[in-house]
This record gives sequence, structure tokens and C-alpha cells, in this order.
Amino acid sequence: MTELSAERRALLAALLTLVVVIVWQTLFLPKEPAKPKQAPPVPPAASGAPPSGAPAPPAAPAAAPAPKPIAAKAAAEEKTIAVENGLYRVELSNRGAVVRSWQLKKYSDYHKPPRTLDLVHPEGAQQTGGWPFSLALDDAQLESQANAALYEVTPSGASLEAPAEVRFEWSDGHLAVSKRLKFDRSYLVEMETSVLLDGKPLAHGIAWRGGFGDTTVDYPAEKVQVFYSAASKLESLPHKKLGQRQRHAGAVDYAGIEDQYFAAAFLAPRAGGLEVWHWKLERDTQVEGKPAKEPVAEMAAGSPTAGPLALRVFVGPKDLDELKKLTPPLNDLVQFGWLEVISAPLFYLLRWLHRYLPNYGWAIIVMTVLINMVLFPLKVKSWRSMQKMQKVAPEIKAIQERYKKYALRDPRKQEMNKEVMAVYSREGVSPMGGCLPMMLQMPIWFALYRMLNVTIELRQAPWLGWVRDLSTYDPYYILPVLMTVTMYLMQKSTPMTTTDPTQQKMMTLMPLFFGVLFFRMSSGLVLYIFTSNLVGMAQQWYLNRNAPADVKAGRGKNGKKK
Repeated sequence: MTELSAERRALLAALLTLVVVIVWQTLFLPKEPAKPKQAPPVPPAASGAPPSGAPAPPAAPAAAPAPKPIAAKAAAEEKTIAVENGLYRVELSNRGAVVRSWQLKKYSDYHKPPRTLDLVHPEGAQQTGGWPFSLALDDAQLESQANAALYEVTPSGASLEAPAEVRFEWSDGHLAVSKRLKFDRSYLVEMETSVLLDGKPLAHGIAWRGGFGDTTVDYPAEKVQVFYSAASKLESLPHKKLGQRQRHAGAVDYAGIEDQYFAAAFLAPRAGGLEVWHWKLERDTQVEGKPAKEPVAEMAAGSPTAGPLALRVFVGPKDLDELKKLTPPLNDLVQFGWLEVISAPLFYLLRWLHRYLPNYGWAIIVMTVLINMVLFPLKVKSWRSMQKMQKVAPEIKAIQERYKKYALRDPRKQEMNKEVMAVYSREGVSPMGGCLPMMLQMPIWFALYRMLNVTIELRQAPWLGWVRDLSTYDPYYILPVLMTVTMYLMQKSTPMTTTDPTQQKMMTLMPLFFGVLFFRMSSGLVLYIFTSNLVGMAQQWYLNRNAPADVKAGRGKNGKKK
């Protein structure tokens, strides 16, 4: 059968639609009821009352109640009101009943000199035309009108101390909006909103617009993303996955916007879920003195049905203890990655050590020593395996010399491998035995790197002198250089298991490669590797000193084989 073209399919679909409409109107459309015949008018009596015995005239149908007029309500001028507690200072404006500043008192940004961290981006909000806690409506004109209006504020004071309640109300006689914000001594804010159009409730959402998070970090827009959780599954959307405003299908338990260490989360009422919208805009900025465009991720959360909206908003650090207190808990926002089985225990161990060592740098050093002591028996086993490999190294080299004239793909190369493995089997040597400590340390490195980059406790945590932030790289590169030197010294003190000069050269240059790779890694991770190298050198010295007599006889003063 010949496949129909797109035009013919469209024509066929239109004809089928027309047939369905005609059939439905003919068979199912309700018939118009017949008009009842009017009774002839009965002339009234002279007194105006119906004659005796005459039936009473039919009562006139009751008219539909007219919508109650909404009184216009607006403020005469723009004003701001500040609400603060021991954790934050929030500045609200009656122009749109929005947030103009949300400062976290316990945290500072990376500006020089440091300033109290503000999660609101004034420049981005002014350029994109939206602020946090503005309304999101399906009608763009009504949305713009509500977000630009001057609201009446109760109470009228300029500054409040939490616990406190602030109420905004506005109406133009057609559209009426009210917002009630209740602040307590935690990072959580309760919010109730209502939007009426000619007395009828409208579905709406509360948005976070204009940008979010710390703007003083490297590439701040890359670290901001929208998130939502449905059926206990967290979904994160970086700005690359955002486009024009769209609504997520289905209700969610919570939704919000976050950067590396902070979040603004809208939590569903204790009964029912939330709908979430997300989109992306752009604002003008400067990159290395040149004009550029920066993406601005935005989102809104609201009720799926028309009517008043009641929700809770968490704005603060992604502190595991704080996040677990909420309902629903938000601890999934701290994402330890695919090595969570290692990184999460490392974090709890580090935090436990911090109880007794008030400096996280020293806590990392103590944790490193403990981990290396736990791995020491495996290192002993690995060292003994390397000793045996040194013993058979001349025999292995002789076998390799006999087969070096054959190409790599030559079948006779397989015979060489069989002979080498036979020697290893005879001596009980595992070719990978010498790599075991390194293989066990690599997952710890990755897990520690992830942990240092997602836990708020390590943000701007100082160690010693020039290291003022263990979560970012050493500004003077002193720790990476020390790490490279100690890694080289440890490599020199470790028995060399290979006799191939090329492989020996590669092993010698490996510390330099790692040093360059870790120059821009977090200081906490480099401190861990540096400390691990020092502990490893001490352990290697102990093993070399307590080596069996036959092994000592086979080595020179520098630990190399004679």
C-alpha cells in the first residue's frame, strides 16, 4: 500500500473531524426545550388585588446575584520593610510584594573584602523584570500588572524582628491579590496567597526570579539549577535543559532553585502537591571586559487548582541537619554522587572529628592517618608481593628478551605471557598486588573530592595560614607542590617492580603528572593526599627497615636492587 503524504493525512483528518462533529450534533446535541404557552392576562381588580377565587399570578424568576464589587486598594508610594532573625535579614518591597534582598548572616561571599551573602541578584532581577516571590499567572498582562502594583502593607513599620507576620494587599477593582508571609526563627517561611479576578479565584504560583546564589564564585550561572522531587525522586535541571516557560506534568512534593551550597525550596502543603513551572532568560554581563550574555534560571511553584495557595518556603544553606528537619526532608539536595557509600561516611567521620578538633584542616589530617592505618595491613601484603616480584624480575626480563623480536600481534607472544604467568604462579605473586593500595585510595580520593564540594561545612573552612578555604584550590599552589614532592619521594622509596626502562621512567614521572592534575583541586583533597604521602613514607621506612635479610642483601643503600 502506498504511504499517504503529510498533506493527504491532514486532509483526511480534517474530513474525519467534520464527520464526527456532524454526527455528534445530530445524535447527541440536546434539543432546545419547547416554549410554554403563555396564559392570557388576567385583568387586575380595581383595588389591585386578584379577584376572589382567581389563581395567583406566577412569581417572576429570581435574578442571578451580581458579583460583589471589589474595592480598589493600593498604596500611595513605594516602601520597604525588613524582617530579620539570628539567621537572615529579608528586605521586602510593596512594589509587587516581592523580595529585594535575602541575606544569610552566618555566611559571606568571595568578594574582597567579604560581604554578607545575599541570595538575591538585583542586577539580574532589574534586567529580566522579575524578583523573588513575584506572582506567576497564565495571563501575562495580569501577571505584569500584579507584579508592578503598589501593595498596602501591614504592619507599617520599616523593620520587624521575627517571629513576625507581613501582609500585602492590592486591588484595582477588577484584579485583587493578597500575600501573607509568616517568619519564625528558622530558615522556613510560611506563605499564603490569593488571586481573584472579578471575585473568582485564579490558579497562580509563587516564583523565584532574577537569579539565585553566590555571584562571586567562578562561573556562578553554571552552578545554578532548578530542581523538583516527585515520588521521592529528585530531578535537577541545569540552565542548558531550560527553555521557555513550561509546566511540569504532575504534582511534586517540593521544587526550587539552588546553587552549589544554598537552596530556595517551595514545599507542598501537608495535604496535596505542587505544580512547578521553569524557564530560562538571559541578562547582559561582562566577561573579561567584553559584553556577554548570562543565562538566568527561574522557576515558580503553585497549586494545580484555582483558589488560595498555602505553602512553605525554605531559603538557606544546604546543611544536612537543617534539611532533615523539614517535612518532606530535603537532604537529597546534598548529592554525594555515585560514591555516596564512601563519601557520606567520610563526611560523618570528619564532622565527628571536628567536635574535638575545631579546625577542619586538622580533622582531615587525623582522618587521613586513621584511614592509612586501617589500610596498612593491605600495604604490607602489597609490599611483600613487590618483594617477590623483585626476586623474579631477572627471570621475567630474560623471558621477555627471548620474545622481544616478535611483533605484538604475533601468536608466539602468547607463549611469552604463559611463561611469565607460570613464574608468577610458581612464586605466588599477583601482578596487580603492588597496585592494591593505590586502587583502594583512588575511590577515597574521588569520594572526598565530591564531599568537599557539596557540604556547606567545608565552604570557606580555613586550615593554616594561606589556606583559607578547604573547598577550593590553594591560591599560592604551595600544597600541590608539597604533594608532588612527597609523592616523588615516596615513589623513590617504594620497590620498583618493573625492569623495563620505559615503564620505570613513566613511574618516575607519574608524581609530576598528578601534581599538575591537582593544581586546581580543592585544598582539602590535596591536604589529604599530602598527609597520606607523609604517612606512606613513614610506613615504607618501617617496612624497609624490618625487611627480611635476603631482601636487604638484594638492595643497595638507596633501596634499589643491586
